[in-house]
Amino acid sequence: MKTLYTVTATTTGGHDRNVRTDDGVLDLELNKGEEKTIAEQLFAAGYSASFFNALQEVAKEHKVAMEDASVTASVDLGETEEGDREMSVNLDVYIPGVDIETGEEMINEAHEICTYSWATRDNIDITLNLMLDEDE
Repeated sequence: MKTLYTVTATTTGGHDRNVRTDDGVLDLELNKGEEKTIAEQLFAAGYSASFFNALQEVAKEHKVAMEDASVTASVDLGETEEGDREMSVNLDVYIPGVDIETGEEMINEAHEICTYSWATRDNIDITLNLMLDEDE
């Protein structure tokens, strides 16, 4: 693999954990059950940002403006009938002014090149939704 860039983050602590990137840009307290960030929130934020980046690349090819576009990632953590952990992601993608056919094509193309999408492919269920304006 040819490395394009490397991101490093370290989690430290016991009950009151902290995660920090080596450059200090991200520095968060982690604590499940309290009003602090949990790992699944970071996963949702990362997936949302990664998918948006992929969508921006696709939008250039389709000549679609992305000024008011958004990607919302909802992450569900659950348990199978056998008691194993299971995760699923729902991506709600809003691209204002795009027709349904183009929007769905863009979302599918972004899903093919998104880093999180290919890293999780065949591991978790991903649902892709094109969100429309109410008048459409």
